[in-house]
Amino acid sequence: MASPASIVKLPSRGGAQPQPEPLPPVAEVAYNPLLPYWAVLETDISQVFYSWVYRLWVLVMVAAGTGFLLYRVGVYKVTGVVQHASHFLADLTQWTVLVSVALVAVLSASSISGERGSLADSVLSRGISRFQYYMGKWHGRMLAILGTHFALGLVGLASAKMFLHEDIHIVGGLAALGISAAMLAVVVSLGVMVSALVANSFVSIAVLWVLLYGGGMLLSSLPDGAHSPEWTLEQLPFVLRGQFHLEILKKVVGWALGVSILSAVIGVTQFSRRDM
Repeated sequence: MASPASIVKLPSRGGAQPQPEPLPPVAEVAYNPLLPYWAVLETDISQVFYSWVYRLWVLVMVAAGTGFLLYRVGVYKVTGVVQHASHFLADLTQWTVLVSVALVAVLSASSISGERGSLADSVLSRGISRFQYYMGKWHGRMLAILGTHFALGLVGLASAKMFLHEDIHIVGGLAALGISAAMLAVVVSLGVMVSALVANSFVSIAVLWVLLYGGGMLLSSLPDGAHSPEWTLEQLPFVLRGQFHLEILKKVVGWALGVSILSAVIGVTQFSRRDM
């Protein structure tokens, strides 16, 4: 026989039923569609800054600029020959652009192909579309490389004005920086495009080198009116002195912007269609 303590008293049918406790309100979280893009952008900029190729590029630019400036100052001190800042910066820019093409190509051509092992997990499993991933990579490389280029260029302009014969126009100096930055932007855009199309990093770097240097050789055979990269670099002394037409600058930057946008469209379209 059950003890009185173990008997459960059921509520009578006519009694009031216990009311369930109300659930706590669910917090509404606003989803920002740009968050995946910003995450990829910030991560890519950090990857560039910690890359040994980026540090080598900066070290080479600083060492070359410092050594070249000391040489020009030494020539002036010993021989008394006036060293024009425009000639110094034009020669330095031409040399650094040619060297930067090789190292910037390595940085940009390995942006996507270097992450093929974890790309499927990064893009498909974490709510990041391939369009956002590509744009984040492209803009991240562009901001890191062009920002560094402008910073080093401004330091070079200030150093040339301090230690050499000042014949640089401030607008001409900024225009020369814009021209060289436009060339590097084309390299970055083509590199990210090739990186999205080719799975192997070493192959993508080789393909980009062939594309850049082969295309440069073909463009160098064009007449002066075509504004080839070689002709544009030869005009830098005049640009630095402010002796240039604004229409030529617009045309050079416009061509670089058009090539960059076209390469991005091709890259993101093919990257969205291909398998990992």
